[in-house]
Amino acid sequence: MLYLFQMKVYLDACCLNRPFDDQRQLRIRLESEAIVIVLEKFQSGEWQWLSSEALLYELRQNPDVEKRQWTLALAQMAHESVALTEETPGRADVFLTTDDRVVKIAHRKKGLLNLRVDNPVRWLEEVLK
Repeated sequence: MLYLFQMKVYLDACCLNRPFDDQRQLRIRLESEAIVIVLEKFQSGEWQWLSSEALLYELRQNPDVEKRQWTLALAQMAHESVALTEETPGRADVFLTTDDRVVKIAHRKKGLLNLRVDNPVRWLEEVLK
């Protein structure tokens, strides 16, 4: 799928934490690499990173001080922080998460959502073709 506009991507807390998780499992390592690629696309200006107060709140709840500091520092690099309204999810083109349960529920409710919810590895495989 080729996007001809600047894609707006929302990363949830699971995604921001993934690069700081134990990398010995293949899935975690692949998801971490996918997140790093997405972050590089943000840094290069190819894609726009959307964040929110809800995300920052969730990141602040992490009991691991080091992870909390790193993820909050990353989140501060977002291009835009959207206000918490019912329209917030619609501001993004894709909501990325490593939480299988969230992806599964979103796929079941696809007709009710106006954005794509996906795992970063699966989504990058499609977008970077």
